[in-house]
Amino acid sequence: MPLETIDTVLFDADGVIQRGTVDWRLALSSYVPVGSGDDFVNDLMVSERPSIAGKGDFREAVAEVLQRWSATGSLENVLQLWREFEADQVVVGWIQQLRAAGIGCHLATNQQAFRRAIMHDERRYGDWFDQTFYSCDLGLAKPDPAYFKAILTAVDRPGSSVLFIDDNADNIEGARQAGVHAELYDLDQGPEVLRELLGRYGLTVTG
Repeated sequence: MPLETIDTVLFDADGVIQRGTVDWRLALSSYVPVGSGDDFVNDLMVSERPSIAGKGDFREAVAEVLQRWSATGSLENVLQLWREFEADQVVVGWIQQLRAAGIGCHLATNQQAFRRAIMHDERRYGDWFDQTFYSCDLGLAKPDPAYFKAILTAVDRPGSSVLFIDDNADNIEGARQAGVHAELYDLDQGPEVLRELLGRYGLTVTG
């Protein structure tokens, strides 16, 4: 257990509190000729990056990629894939336990404005956390240490009292560079791994 007392936890979204409900790579690949799927998906991911940091319009970027590839799927059909996810209710319940015990719990996620609206406005993720930090709002994205420093300023806590949980190793390194305790975790590992991880930092959850 670290010497410092952890009183604040930052949770990533995708892979930590929520998972996809469809094979989105396979679905996207179906819109282009056989053998081109990986390149098409990578092109879409690259086109998304500016909007994740709050720059540019995600819908327009996707539309440009679809046109460039002469993809058979409509813009709306493709965008629907960004809606195909669900929160893990065990993890969400544990977050509420931590909050009830006086631990500050915040969402720290890279998202463009389109998906932020789904998560925050439609599905009310803000109800589960003390504060939510979407990269598109901050104008900064993980793994940039500045992203984490901006959150530390907003929550008014030193990095030594904050734990960040993410499924991406680069993001973990960025958080550590900002002075935050950070641990790698993926939902596919199962909830007991997360329970044990939290326990190492003196954070207890049940159920």
